[in-house]
Amino acid sequence: MKLVFATHNRHKLEEVRAALGPGFELMTPADCGLTEEIPEDQTTLEGNAAQKAQFIHERTGLNCFADDTGLEVAALGGEPGVYSARYAGPACNSDDNINLLLARLEGKADRSARFRTVISLLIDGREYQFEGVVEGEILSSRSAGSEGFGYDPVFRPLGYDQTFAQMPMEEKNKISHRGRAVAELAAFLTAYTGAEH
Repeated sequence: MKLVFATHNRHKLEEVRAALGPGFELMTPADCGLTEEIPEDQTTLEGNAAQKAQFIHERTGLNCFADDTGLEVAALGGEPGVYSARYAGPACNSDDNINLLLARLEGKADRSARFRTVISLLIDGREYQFEGVVEGEILSSRSAGSEGFGYDPVFRPLGYDQTFAQMPMEEKNKISHRGRAVAELAAFLTAYTGAEH
């Protein structure tokens, strides 16, 4: 089954492709000749995911899905949340975001946090949403390890002694927020394509 994944992020694409498995052919916007920036200016993860999927669908007419992910830190009132990717400003990178997060958490005893991913699927003219959550904590400094991306070097999932940056992708996919949301998506798509409609 062909699906367009509304992302220009290669890391995300690799993670989702691995999690979905061989039954699906994932295309990117670039594969469809779309190189423009995909808008995400909503105030919720659900809103951003829906906006991105709609944007791609309007331009390609193809079944597609988009995700939006936020890191929600308890001691910061849920920040950075929907603004996770641009926490330190529009021109920032992951290091800038991590530096700001660690600075804002300095001296705070509560390091609990969770990653939350929302996927919006547009298929045959209808929208379906899926959610994946993983609970964990923010370390006081970056861990070793070069896997993953974003806040992975400072996020350690509950029950594990490694951060996401130290885990092989296969292991991370089994427990991560995105892995869980994609597993829901994959189960839905398998049932959907197998059912008569």
